[in-house]
Amino acid sequence: MTKKSYGYFMPPVSLMGVGCLEDIADYIKPMGFKKALIVSDKVLVQIQLTKKLTDVLDKIGVSYVIFDGAQPNPTVTNVNDGLKLLQDNKCDFVISFGGGSPHDCAKGIAIVAANGGKIEDYEGLNKSAKPQMPLIAVNTTSGTASQMTRFCIITDESRHVKMAIVDWHTTAVIAVDDAELMVAMPPALTAATGMDALTHAVEAYVSTIATPVTDCAALKAIELISGYLRRAVANGNDMEAREMMTYAEYLAGIAFNNASLGYVHAMAHQLGGFYDLPHGVCNAILLPAVEDYNAKVVPERFVDIAKAMGKDVTGLSSADAAAAALTAIRELSADIGIPAGLKDLKGFKESDIPTLAANALKDVCGLSNPKQATQEEIEAIYRAAI
Repeated sequence: MTKKSYGYFMPPVSLMGVGCLEDIADYIKPMGFKKALIVSDKVLVQIQLTKKLTDVLDKIGVSYVIFDGAQPNPTVTNVNDGLKLLQDNKCDFVISFGGGSPHDCAKGIAIVAANGGKIEDYEGLNKSAKPQMPLIAVNTTSGTASQMTRFCIITDESRHVKMAIVDWHTTAVIAVDDAELMVAMPPALTAATGMDALTHAVEAYVSTIATPVTDCAALKAIELISGYLRRAVANGNDMEAREMMTYAEYLAGIAFNNASLGYVHAMAHQLGGFYDLPHGVCNAILLPAVEDYNAKVVPERFVDIAKAMGKDVTGLSSADAAAAALTAIRELSADIGIPAGLKDLKGFKESDIPTLAANALKDVCGLSNPKQATQEEIEAIYRAAI
């Protein structure tokens, strides 16, 4: 057999369950941290959701300074501004509080704080020499799984591209998934982040470096998302749906953190970087078009996806079962109000497709797609998603 080896990347500690945020005190105290840089966004600070975190820190006498400048698609400038605040205040650890944007911004700050240079130096795979400054990631959405992965996506404003930084040194020391923090999510954000999680699971399941470990996590995530995302969107106070979506996101995170992703993310990153669009919505729109391309290569994988999404594929050929899986994905998107196509996204122009495709082919996420595409094929996928 040809030699193969696989890494397994996870935070040392993950706290889960309703009300688990308070438990971080038991871990922070023995670590001896003195002052935190809290990385969040303006909305979470304004609605005082961050107070749930600062109350915990106040009780144990840990001081902090809040950086609320993480944009929805965090930028190089955001990282630089947060890094200056960290250094000026002599913080010795970082806490990210929010969804993927604060987590990714915090990772960018923490990796540069520990390694020096600038965030652009770390684009690609494992470019850092040593672990980032200690990071505790407190999650408030159920989509990106950035709180527990080695992925960090930062927009380079000068190039209008999203940099994919995939580095095991960006893994948090503690990841916190408390469903009580998800209740404030509005329906549109719940839908977009939920479809992001579904994309993680599907892409990991069809990845060229999938293993039995990632497969079981991906399929269970798909099953939970299919069963609970509609409920979470319809009623944000449905705590069972909220909690099941935290598990679904985490399982999808396990899957793609170790099996990586594919062309959905490689292509969505370009839409987000070019037009500053919501990542989860871009993923949701591209997912059926990309997986239609992939299903021609690995249709047997989509038989399992169809089953996990509740489709009865008994007696169907693998091709027909794959079609059923794609139908299930489109139905879920439609049911939760995801835009039907790229034509519905603000700023999108078909004339930009050649540039988007060229940049997508440079994205590290595409390396594990089940079939490597040409420039023309990526352009065709974009057009199929219009």
